[in-house]
Amino acid sequence: MLLTLTTTQTPATDLGYLLHKHPDRCQSFSLPFGEASVFYPEATRERCTAVLLLEIDPVSLVRGKSKENREQTLEQYVNDRPYVASSFLSVAIAQIFGTALNGNCKERPELAKTAIPLTASIPALPCRGGEAFLRQLFEPLGYQIEAELLPLDEQFPDWGNSRYFSVKLQHTLRLCDFLSHLYVLIPVLDDDKHYWVGDAEVEKLLRHGEGWLNQHPARETIARRYLKRQFRLARTAIARLVEEENANPEAVEGEGAQQEEALEKPVSLNQQRIEAVIAVLKASGAKQVLDLGCGEGKVMRSLLQEQYFERVTGVDVSYRALEIAKERLHWDRLPPLQRDRIQLLQGSLIYRDDRLLGYDAAILVEVIEHLELNRLAALERVVFECARPKTAIVTTPNIEYNVRFEGLAAGKFRHGDHRFEWTRAEFQDWAQRVAERFSYSVEFRGIGTEDIEVGTPTQMAVFRQI
Repeated sequence: MLLTLTTTQTPATDLGYLLHKHPDRCQSFSLPFGEASVFYPEATRERCTAVLLLEIDPVSLVRGKSKENREQTLEQYVNDRPYVASSFLSVAIAQIFGTALNGNCKERPELAKTAIPLTASIPALPCRGGEAFLRQLFEPLGYQIEAELLPLDEQFPDWGNSRYFSVKLQHTLRLCDFLSHLYVLIPVLDDDKHYWVGDAEVEKLLRHGEGWLNQHPARETIARRYLKRQFRLARTAIARLVEEENANPEAVEGEGAQQEEALEKPVSLNQQRIEAVIAVLKASGAKQVLDLGCGEGKVMRSLLQEQYFERVTGVDVSYRALEIAKERLHWDRLPPLQRDRIQLLQGSLIYRDDRLLGYDAAILVEVIEHLELNRLAALERVVFECARPKTAIVTTPNIEYNVRFEGLAAGKFRHGDHRFEWTRAEFQDWAQRVAERFSYSVEFRGIGTEDIEVGTPTQMAVFRQI
């Protein structure tokens, strides 16, 4: 059983610090089910690869069972467990790369918090559900996937294909997140576990799924398979994931939102943003518009007042926010023709969603700053690669202007839920990289009164498909 991890983040040999395994040494570890080795076939400044080799002894596994639980069959001694990725590999990741899995790195603490380019290769990965299921699990998390279905036996092609894939997974994110995804999803693909699953496994699932599983479109399937289809445990896990999901939007629309609105009210910034976005949409000729991260529907209400737009779809991860949006739009009292112009969808902007296809334009009004920086890459792919509207409009605060807001303490963000706020140079650098990567042009505009020293309070990027 083999797992390789590769990075090209220079100096690439810092991977040794993150994994707490020195690139110049080959290390061996005893596990209850066999032996594990970690070594580095390449370790240069430009590229570094760590290999986790797991050698399982199926005989020792059988010996560990009582006579009552041990099936007297040849399968107990001759099976695929020593060769294919499974829950054994997840246990090895937790025990051998446990410090990295938990996001700790004493020597390079800042690197542990940094998104870096990573590639995992697994030469034999069982996929009960086929390649489509493999992609259903990893693509919503922003991974690029290469999968090759393996034959049962290359010397006997008439036997057909196996259920095993040779898989390569690529992403730019924190190593701890990368390992967490592997830890949870490898047993889900195998749809089996080699050990007893009890209440403790629910806690492991929630701990390693923190920050991503509650919003994953396949979270119910993941929970059921990870917990070995024990429905009581799965129901408990899913209920807690739903609670976690519903807790986040309240913070976004609560005290932090009121603080931001109070700061910006004297300069009528919210209305200026909406008017600027509508003007760009009309100039682009967009008739069908996606409002991504629509929240409580403030922008949607203004869009629907314009008969120019034929269809407006709002998307938000918060069910509660969408319910408020319905009230704000007077959903139940709208005439049928007006209601047909509106659609509200619950969904996450970091997971691929085919419902977002076919729109002329997508807008993200004060949305990106609510995401962790290491999740921006997933959002970029969802919007610019998967949905791929002809026009995309992104607005975000200009942090340089914050010094002009009375009552905002130095170093504080405008909104309690903002994970970052960018300078004009930072925003333009990000937008230009996105435009180049996904074949868009980009134009920058300011929103609000311009200050000669710090610019405008809001900055806007207009992306147009090339």
